[in-house]
Amino acid sequence: MGKSTRVRYQLFLPAGLSERFEALAARPGASKSALLAAALEAMLERRGGDELEQRFAVRLDRLSHQLARIERDGHVQIESLALFVRYMLTVQAPVAEGDEAARAIGRDRFEAFVQQVGRQLAGGRSSLAPEGSE
Repeated sequence: MGKSTRVRYQLFLPAGLSERFEALAARPGASKSALLAAALEAMLERRGGDELEQRFAVRLDRLSHQLARIERDGHVQIESLALFVRYMLTVQAPVAEGDEAARAIGRDRFEAFVQQVGRQLAGGRSSLAPEGSE
């Protein structure tokens, strides 16, 4: 709607709001019509923003919950690994300096461990899942 096509409205305002409106409209360069049009436009624009926010709020909440779950799972995994390493370091005796056979067995076991982790990750499997649920 352009300036040439205007519609007349009759409004009723509370006394306090009317006084504030009159004072604002009395300023140089201000008009009641322009003030009301600007206020209504701002309200309608803001409401459009609220609708957009409401449409995305559900999805953002869902993503926030998923991220929180991932973060929690990461903490569980790190804590589990730390406890396992601490346990293994306190239970296992260190390998003697000259025991090359034991060192070779340790290297082989570590290599097998790394390969198993790679296979698990490549296959999308989890060792935390119960047996037979893969």
